[in-house]
Amino acid sequence: MAMGRGSVIVVLTLSLWLVLHCEMAHSATYTVGDANGWTFNTVAWTKGKRFRAGDTLVFNYGPGTHNVVAVNKAGYKACTTPNGAKTYNSGSDQIKLVKGQNYFICNFVGHCESGTKIAINAL
Repeated sequence: MAMGRGSVIVVLTLSLWLVLHCEMAHSATYTVGDANGWTFNTVAWTKGKRFRAGDTLVFNYGPGTHNVVAVNKAGYKACTTPNGAKTYNSGSDQIKLVKGQNYFICNFVGHCESGTKIAINAL
């Protein structure tokens, strides 16, 4: 049985909607540090959690007390900010994870070294 042009468009539209809906249903939002927020000794906060590309991290902190810098692996390990790194400082930053490694630090003096950093592998 042949499908008409209108039927094909309906099927394609429904298929696209299902794909988008399923992708959105899998996205989660995580508050980094839970009730404590983005602060010292947050480095272990990721343990036991499973992250996916498209999940959103919410970094809550007092503006002026911390910031969030998206860094590469070298920046994470050395607690340094590479040239061109994106810095957030609103106190309520929302960042979507990309597939693969995601690294975040606070680059205020001594903060990263005191555990205000996280490394996440998003599937």
